[in-house]
Formats: sequence, structure tokens, C-alpha cells
Amino acid sequence: MSMLSGHILRSISIRLWVVTACLFAGAALAADRLPLAKDGVHDPANPAIKLLQEPAEALAKLPPDAVGNRVRWVQALEQGLIAPRTNILPDTKIKVLDQDVIMPRTGEMPMVRFPHKQHTEWLDCSNCHEQLFKSKAGGTKQMNMFQILQGEYCGVCHGAVSFPLTECKRCHSVERK
Repeated sequence: MSMLSGHILRSISIRLWVVTACLFAGAALAADRLPLAKDGVHDPANPAIKLLQEPAEALAKLPPDAVGNRVRWVQALEQGLIAPRTNILPDTKIKVLDQDVIMPRTGEMPMVRFPHKQHTEWLDCSNCHEQLFKSKAGGTKQMNMFQILQGEYCGVCHGAVSFPLTECKRCHSVERK
């Protein structure tokens, strides 16, 4: 493949990713904070729906975000507003790892900074290692945004329960020198 063909393919790939990401973001925001009886998931005829807390009420006191489910979850954790359960088994020992991993293979985008601390305050290491990511540096095969957008690697959570994949700069945050 010629250098020009590679550049054209990369340009098309980036454009497709942006369009796809915008479509996902629109869908996520459209269903945001609907009452449970109108969210299309819960059965409004079921009397048990009255026992559940409405999303608007549950999330109102948490730090706001402009995207996704409109909550800054890490900030809520740091402020002590939430105390998520990190595991199912009560005897599991959680290890918070205060280490950033820089991922330099990002084409022309800024490099990715992966903050272990913000992730391990929520999750046990086994949630990601060894199935999604290998613990050994360089052990995970090359990942790309298409795989992430399809729900692989980081996309298992981001775009589903964490901030959406439209927020490029939250991960691509390390400028090249």
C-alpha cells in the first residue's frame, strides 16, 4: 500500500470514527434521566417500580458533567459522595494502584494516559486483567478505536457506564513534545 493510500485510509477511518461516536453520544443523551416508567426498560404496570429511586433524584447531588449520564463519577468518589462496592466477594482484598500508563501509539492524536488509581478505586484488578488487558507491559495486542467503539478493551465500560467515547481529550491527554 502506498503512503498516500495509507494516509487516505487513515483520514477516512478518523472521519468514520467521529461520525460513529456522535451517533452513540446522541443516543445516550436522548435517554438520559427519563422517569423509570418512561425509559423503555422498566414495566410501568409493575407495582414494584414505585420502590425504585428515580434517576433524576438519585443523581441530583452528584457532580454534574455535560456528557453521557451527566455525572462526574471520579469526582463523586473523591468527594466521598459515593462508596461503590469494588467486588462481589467480601473477603477480596482491593489494591489501589497509583500508577499511570502512557500509550504512545495513537497516530497523530495526543498520547493516552491511563490512570490506574481512578480505576482501581472502583474495580478489582481482575475486572480487567488478564482477560481484557495483560498485566505485563506490551502483553496486550495492539488495540484501536474501532475495537474500543465495538465494546472491546476500554469500550467495555466507556460508552456504557463511564464517560462516553466522544470525550477524546479525557484519555488522549498527553501532548507530544
